[in-house]
Amino acid sequence: MLIIPVKDGENIDRALKRFKRKFDRTKTMKQLRERKQFNKPSVTKRQQLLKAKYIQNIRTNEEKG
Repeated sequence: MLIIPVKDGENIDRALKRFKRKFDRTKTMKQLRERKQFNKPSVTKRQQLLKAKYIQNIRTNEEKG
């Protein structure tokens, strides 16, 4: 549960912005989306490897120029 203390005289938009930022940083929505369906550990590991290869490929292409 997220608790955002609102100070006296603080704008509600500013407090809402702090709430949204804190909500994003806790990765709550990401966890909820992951829990909607079950992924086998081998599938998640394969996805991570593909993502790592993709990022590595981008970085080597940037270095080459």
